Amino acid sequence: MASITVTGEQVDIQFTGWERLWVGRERTVIPVGAVRHAALVADPLRLVRGGRRGVAVSGVLKIGIWGLFGGPRQLVSARRGEPGLHLVLDRAASGGEFDEVVLSDQAAPAIAAAIGRATAANA
Repeated sequence: MASITVTGEQVDIQFTGWERLWVGRERTVIPVGAVRHAALVADPLRLVRGGRRGVAVSGVLKIGIWGLFGGPRQLVSARRGEPGLHLVLDRAASGGEFDEVVLSDQAAPAIAAAIGRATAANA
């Protein structure tokens, strides 16, 4: 399961060994200023759509890159039964790779609140 750390300046996402196979990276760092919206979601699997490079077990988990052939480009590591975090990004300010990040994490409510505070402080 990906670990998410929020500082005043950035959102740092580190992926586990087997997640790295599907997302193609060990870590992603997103500047807090690039986050347009951060929301807690009950079912993050429902947000993921489009063509993919990754793994999907219907109704259980989705890990990888979605939106390859159109729509928003999404970085995803989501599982059933865990609260989710949905980040809408300014693609250019975040490095130009992704429009959205969808993650599952038991601490998603606290992480969403921390990102909200960080974006308010940096505004």
